[in-house]
Amino acid sequence: MRRALPISLGLLTLWIGAALAQQSPTAPLVLYAAVGPELTVHGVDVTHGTLTKSATARLPFPVQYVWFHPSKRFLYAAWSNGMQGDRHGVTAFQISEDGTLVPHGAPIELRHRPVHVTVDANASHVLVAYNNPSGLSVHTLKADGTLGQEIPQPAVVDGGIYAHQIRVHPSNQMVVLVTRGNGPAPDRPEDPGALKVFAYKDGVLTPRQSIAPNKGYGFQPRHVDFHPTQPWMYLNLERQNQLQVYKVMPDHQLDPAALFTGNTLDDPGHSKPAQMTGAIHVHPNGRFIYISNRASGTTPNAAAGGRPVWEGGENTIGVYSIDQKSGEPVRIQNIDSHGMHARTFTLDEQGRILIAANQTAVTKLEGSVEVRVPASLALFRIGADGKLTFVRKYDVETGGSNSLMWTGLLTPNNTVSTQRR
Repeated sequence: MRRALPISLGLLTLWIGAALAQQSPTAPLVLYAAVGPELTVHGVDVTHGTLTKSATARLPFPVQYVWFHPSKRFLYAAWSNGMQGDRHGVTAFQISEDGTLVPHGAPIELRHRPVHVTVDANASHVLVAYNNPSGLSVHTLKADGTLGQEIPQPAVVDGGIYAHQIRVHPSNQMVVLVTRGNGPAPDRPEDPGALKVFAYKDGVLTPRQSIAPNKGYGFQPRHVDFHPTQPWMYLNLERQNQLQVYKVMPDHQLDPAALFTGNTLDDPGHSKPAQMTGAIHVHPNGRFIYISNRASGTTPNAAAGGRPVWEGGENTIGVYSIDQKSGEPVRIQNIDSHGMHARTFTLDEQGRILIAANQTAVTKLEGSVEVRVPASLALFRIGADGKLTFVRKYDVETGGSNSLMWTGLLTPNNTVSTQRR
């Protein structure tokens, strides 16, 4: 059984910086987008801001989330036939030089719907989060990039309520399971949310913290991202439409008191019931952070003959400048996402473009006319000041239970060895 050597945050930062520095600005860039069970590859022309569809890989059931191997030679697609279904798993793909995907080894079957998947810092394990019942699992990742067996945990893992994301800190010594809870509904009270923090070593988790302000009520965390060089973790609160910052302590725990909390909306006083945040990503240079605001709720409208139409709200990508001394994010832009409900978005590794995946097709009223707004991929240029400029969008056909669930940008690399040293 191989033994993965520990990797320090400093070494990881140097490795990532060197890899980015060696990339040519003209290196091929590809976009992956998941609709239902199909994971489609698009060539990206950064100069002209265009996408060209090239190939599609098909999973057994709808894709839930995808994560890239650090070598950029493989990706791992989590799939499921639903929370009430009986088929769930993760499939590994090898990434060809042109970005096309080739199945790589046998898929692993999972016991519940995987809502999120990630790879640890030294590429020795895949970690999976489940939303219902809430929990996680850890699986070995072989040196050749194929998936292996599940790692038994020494004790029952506290999975909170409705896990929504699992992330490994770049030090490879801390795991954060983001458990969203659930907002109140007419037939049930609110379920509290929390951040479950674990010590992590060789695929084994040890409970360290449960951070739940106000016992988790009014606290619905969705996703986190880490600053590439500083001890700051950024968190978006889904239903509260807020952005928070937490300090990562030297012992690889979180200071339980948020350093900063701010609203993400232009007009929070007129927020609609279905208004929420989506994804969150720190720019590769650590100077900016991006967050999606999404609103696709509908309500019956008399002008539309009682048919449901969009209730309104803010569908934007928020841009924040990060104070490099304190970590405080200061909003400098909210720009229209040019669609409805940007569940995910992605930045390229050089921080040149951002592509938003507007997940859902929604009907809205323009005057007295009903207009269908399709799901779409919206492309933005990223300026030196971090701000976004809209270039164009590509409509994406969705239907039935299929939606635009995930998207990610990658420069394939078939020259890096995956052997851990």
